[in-house]
Amino acid sequence: MFAALTGLGLSTAAGLNAYIPLLVVGVLANFTDRVKLPDGYSWLSNWGVLAIIAVLLLAEIVLDKVPAVDSVNDAVQTVVRPASGGVVFSATNAAAEIDHSTWMTANPWAGWLLGIAMALAVHTLKATARPVINAGTAGVGAPVVSTAEDAGSLGMSLIAVFLPLLVIVVLLLLVLLAWWTIRRVRRLRARRRIRRNPPPG
Repeated sequence: MFAALTGLGLSTAAGLNAYIPLLVVGVLANFTDRVKLPDGYSWLSNWGVLAIIAVLLLAEIVLDKVPAVDSVNDAVQTVVRPASGGVVFSATNAAAEIDHSTWMTANPWAGWLLGIAMALAVHTLKATARPVINAGTAGVGAPVVSTAEDAGSLGMSLIAVFLPLLVIVVLLLLVLLAWWTIRRVRRLRARRRIRRNPPPG
């Protein structure tokens, strides 16, 4: 169960920022025993790979804080974040250890699929909310929200590795946030429709 929560937490973090959980997993694999990379994932602890990920992270941090540019970045990240979610879920042995399932061990693609689905769901929420926030704050909110998302990704990554039970609480909060965001988007669209097509009289 803990391995599953770790995988879900890391893939959730990847939905907010593709590179932070990859760096966390790679660095912790080098310096601690908390992350043990399975066969085929040793590249993730290679310092050259981690340096490239760090450069990509810096670019992501800058681009995601510029209004309008952040939406373009989100479009590009629609592929990158889910892929990262699949990697970190599988790289932490979560897929192979879910309830000691031999089926999961024999079908490693299932771990990738779970990680991709989780990261994609969070990414979709993020990409949907950002234009609403930008419109509501005239772009001022973009760097603030982006910074909060980066902090959330780092926090979730560390929670997933060191306190996996708390992942359940964070996921419940994300569900509430998703519900609130969907309501806000629907209200904004309804207002726009009324402005474009005001009722007669």
